[in-house]
Amino acid sequence: MAINPLTSSATNTASTTSSISSDVYKRVEQTMMSQNNGATRLNAALASSQTKLSGLGQLQSALGSFQSIAAALTGSGLSTSAASSDKTVLTASSTGGAKAGTYAINVQQLAQGQFLTSSEFSSATAKVGTGAPTTVKIDFGTAGDDGFTTNGKAASKTISIDSTNNTVEGIAAAFKAAGVDVTIAKGDDGKVSLSIAGQSGEANSMRISVSGDGALKNLLGYDPDEKGKQGFKQTTAAQDAILTVDGKQIKSASNTLDKNKGIDGAALTLTGKGKADITISQDASKIGDNLKTFVAAYNDLNSKLKTLAGGALKGDTALGQVTMQMDLLLRTGGGNVSSSALAAAGISQGKDGNLVIDDKKMQAAITADSSQVAKLFTNDGKGLADLMGAKATSFTDKNSVISRETTQVNRELDATNTKRAALTKALTAQATALAALYSAQSQTGTGGGMFGTGSTGSTGTLFDLLG
Repeated sequence: MAINPLTSSATNTASTTSSISSDVYKRVEQTMMSQNNGATRLNAALASSQTKLSGLGQLQSALGSFQSIAAALTGSGLSTSAASSDKTVLTASSTGGAKAGTYAINVQQLAQGQFLTSSEFSSATAKVGTGAPTTVKIDFGTAGDDGFTTNGKAASKTISIDSTNNTVEGIAAAFKAAGVDVTIAKGDDGKVSLSIAGQSGEANSMRISVSGDGALKNLLGYDPDEKGKQGFKQTTAAQDAILTVDGKQIKSASNTLDKNKGIDGAALTLTGKGKADITISQDASKIGDNLKTFVAAYNDLNSKLKTLAGGALKGDTALGQVTMQMDLLLRTGGGNVSSSALAAAGISQGKDGNLVIDDKKMQAAITADSSQVAKLFTNDGKGLADLMGAKATSFTDKNSVISRETTQVNRELDATNTKRAALTKALTAQATALAALYSAQSQTGTGGGMFGTGSTGSTGTLFDLLG
C-alpha cells in the first residue's frame, strides 16, 4: 500500500476533526508537500522488492515444473509407460526404474488442506480493531484428541498488523506477504470475510495465536484445543491421503506421490476414492513422445526465463546463473552429449534458444537404435535429462542462490515496512499538530510569521519544533 502524506495524514486528521475548515486543510496539505519525496522513495523500494520477490517465486516454480518432467525421463522412464484402469481414481507416469507389472491400488481417502473462515465485515476497507501493534503467529501441526502437536518440519509464520494495515484488505495482504494462502470472499449481501487455505496433509493443520489488539485476537485467533473460543471457524479439516498398493497401506500429505512412494519408479496422482490397477510396460515407442514432452518443457522454461529477464528479474544474479548454466548444459551436454549427436537424433537449438525437433530424423534414429537415443537423455546420471534435471533441482534447493536472494528480499521488505510504519506515524502526528495550530490561528486571526501559510513552502521552523 502506497504512502501519501497528504491523504494518509492530513486527510485522516481532517476527517476526524469536524471543526477543521477547508482552508486549514489546504494549508496542512501545502505545508506537508515536502514530505512526498521520502514517501515516494519508500513506495518505490516497497514495489521493487515485491516485484522481485514475485519474480523469484515464478523462477523457482518454472524450474520445479521443468525438473519434475526431466525426472520422469530418467532411468527406464524414457522407454516405459504407465496406464491406469480408472483415471477417476488415479493416474500414473513412469519416472525411471519402475518394474513392469500390474499393481492393485485402493484409494480410501484423498489428502486435503484445512480451510478457515473469519467473521463477516462490512467491506474490504473496513477497519478491524484499534490499530494497536499486533502480532499474529501461525503454527503448523496435527490436531488430535491429545491436543495440538507442532510439526517440526514446518516453520511458524509471523504477521504484523498495526494502524497502517488494520483493514480487511490490509490484513489479507500481510498474510499473503508471509506466505499464507488467504482470499477475501464476498457474499451476496456485499459483506466480506477472510478465508485461509492451508497446505494439504494432517500435519499442516493451523493454530493461530494473536497478541496485542484484543479485537483482533477475538477475530483472528484459532486454537483447535479451545473449542468455542475461535475467531476463525474451521470448515474443512486437514487430512492425509490413504491408499493401499498391493495390500500395503500408504499415507501421504499430498495427492501426488513421487517415485519413492507408492510404486517404485512411478509417480501417482490421486483423483478420487476407489480401486484401480496400474500397469507398467516396457515400450520403446514411448521414447519419441517423451522426448517431445522434454523439449516442450525446456521451451516453456526458456520462455519464462526470457520474460523474467525483461521484467521482474531484469539484471538479477540468480536468473543470470540459471540462464547461463542451463544453456551451457544444453550446448555441451556436460561433456557427455554432443550437439552433433543430438542433431543426429533430430533435436537442435534455434537462435531464440528454444529446442527444435525434426520428427523424421528422430523417428529414424529411434528405429535404428532406440537404446542409443535414450542414452543421450538418461544414462546413469550422464544424459541430458539427468544433468538438466539435477541442475534444476540444485537451483530450487534451500541453499541455492534463489533461496538466498529470496531471504534477502524478505529482509528488505521487512525493513521498508518498518520505515513505512514509522513515517506514517510521524506524518500523522505532524498533520494533527499542524491542523490544531492552523485552526487556532484562523480563530484568532493570526498566521504567517514563523509558521508561514504554506503557500511558499517555508516550513522548516515548524517541523523543527515538531521534532
